[in-house]
Amino acid sequence: MGLYLRKRGKMVLKKKNREEVRKKKYALWMKLWTCLEKYKKVLVIKCDNIGASIFHNIRQALRPFGAVIVMGKNTLLKAGIKRRMDDPKTTDEDYEYRKTTFKPAPELQKLIDVCEGYLGLIFCNDKLSEIKDVLKGFSCQKGAKIGSVAPSDVFIQPGPTGLDPKQTAFFQALNIQTKIVKTQIEIINSGKILSKGQKIGASECALLDKLGIKPFVFEVAVRNVYDNGVVYSPSVLDIKKEEILEKIKKGACYLTAVSMQSGYPTSLSARQSILSGFKNLVAVTMNVPFDFKESKSLKATESKAKPKEKAEKKEVKKEIKKEEKKEEKKEEPAPVPDALEGGMSLFGPDDQSLNYIYSPKT
Repeated sequence: MGLYLRKRGKMVLKKKNREEVRKKKYALWMKLWTCLEKYKKVLVIKCDNIGASIFHNIRQALRPFGAVIVMGKNTLLKAGIKRRMDDPKTTDEDYEYRKTTFKPAPELQKLIDVCEGYLGLIFCNDKLSEIKDVLKGFSCQKGAKIGSVAPSDVFIQPGPTGLDPKQTAFFQALNIQTKIVKTQIEIINSGKILSKGQKIGASECALLDKLGIKPFVFEVAVRNVYDNGVVYSPSVLDIKKEEILEKIKKGACYLTAVSMQSGYPTSLSARQSILSGFKNLVAVTMNVPFDFKESKSLKATESKAKPKEKAEKKEVKKEIKKEEKKEEKKEEPAPVPDALEGGMSLFGPDDQSLNYIYSPKT
């Protein structure tokens, strides 16, 4: 009888535990449903190998943004979102509650498709890029685990290890050259233990544990962004508003130039067309005795500017004349006189001088 009661007591305890689990699961679903109704944007974050203390700090950091985090396994979160999408049935326990709050939301299927692994959902309405920058500051350093995949390459640097000579088998299994110095193992050359994407074995994990090395750094990374039924890459959040505005301005300029050149009017080219037409009208009124309100003011400003322009032109002409006179006054170089007079040149007598000197007397 006593054994029966004890077995019966265990069965009752199991039922109670199941009830508690079911209540916790439904409470998580209720929180998920309220967030889906209140917020329209979701950041899907990767939470592998991240401790609970880090998420506690993340919650505190995101409070000024009004963001809410919902954590859990992908199967649990997917089931909650699917339950939110299904129509309420009379056989459901929460039929009365869901009957008043249910709204069809088929776009949530895209959010279900990106829920993979151990993840978290950050619900918010704006400031997605700022929230992503906040998440970059949270990371943790972890050691190697048997059977897991290495997220990066792992190297061991040369130097003393502090291990006794009996443990050289670990290094020999990994082809790492060592020597014994002062009754301890010392690594001669740096060696590569793990490659990125390689499955971690028992020998690699044991060696890293003995050396006290925690090679892997895990960060809270944003996988996908859900925005009003649209899923896109988190790299889009790195684009600044200024860059988007500059690209829009360039595109508007190109469209305006095409419409102006082709003569096809658009809303972008309307401003330029009006300005060019106004310029043509003003140009016509300058030579015709006809004015309108806007052209009168332009004519008045032009008439005021003309005397100044004339005076400036006169001054420029005067300066040019002065410079020309100065150049004329400059003395030209004097001609070089002959070295000998009487027709004799510096390089000898001319033919006429010779005739004069040596002519015979008659």
